[in-house]
Amino acid sequence: MKEIVAFFLSLLPISELRGGITYAALAGINPIKAFFICTTANLLISPLLFLFLSTIHNYLIKIKKYENFFNKKIKKINKKTREYEKKHKIMGYLALCLFTAIPLPYTGSYTATIISWILGLNKIKSIIAISLGVILAGIFVTISVYGIKFLFFKFFF
Repeated sequence: MKEIVAFFLSLLPISELRGGITYAALAGINPIKAFFICTTANLLISPLLFLFLSTIHNYLIKIKKYENFFNKKIKKINKKTREYEKKHKIMGYLALCLFTAIPLPYTGSYTATIISWILGLNKIKSIIAISLGVILAGIFVTISVYGIKFLFFKFFF
């Protein structure tokens, strides 16, 4: 049951991987098991969110106000992104990976996927970059949380 809670916490937009692994550590789940459960859950977000955004966008684009907003704002961003991509092909995806890997609030899979979608980046390359970032974040968070837990219990209990 604790593993299921950790899995679902890792799927939530606010907590994502950081909340799932922290819960797992406090619930007494093995660090390696916690890493794999929470990372797997977090890896599911990007492909599912891309699918969701594309589907919702196809419905909303039929609404005139949304279409006007999208055409005016988003297409300008996409044009600038294409120009940047031509000059620095790999840098955008590396930045996406590092953005996702930083274990801070609002720098997880959800935000990276939305940024990638808005910028019109290649979905497959974005999913790969975001996935690598999730794995790196999982490593950082697991080491940090379980290290703090170990030090806390060693020195205070």
